[in-house]
Amino acid sequence: MKFDDITRQSLLYDFYGELLTERQKEVMELYNEENLSLAEIAEEFGISRQGVHDALHKAQKALEEYERKLGLVERFSATSEAISKISSQIDKTITMAAAETSGAASGKSKTAVAKASRAHKEK
Repeated sequence: MKFDDITRQSLLYDFYGELLTERQKEVMELYNEENLSLAEIAEEFGISRQGVHDALHKAQKALEEYERKLGLVERFSATSEAISKISSQIDKTITMAAAETSGAASGKSKTAVAKASRAHKEK
């Protein structure tokens, strides 16, 4: 599994894990969160490695099917991306506004200094 696949499986489990059977949840938690091997899980449940593999495969297939029907992970991903873009745009706007304010303030102080200098010369 690539890193993106692992992240996707984790998100799918976070969103839809409660919809799995108790056995599927237990097997997925032991495999993904506790990092137990198929053999270790098989020993714990008193089933074969193939039985664990089948349970994992069925659970992953069920999670993918929930996502296909409901699309919550996809919506979450799109929303996160939109929030990131908005946040970036806000940062740019704040930076530009601060630069303009700073430029305007220094322009005002230069004008004030020039006026004070002229007033002093006229006295």
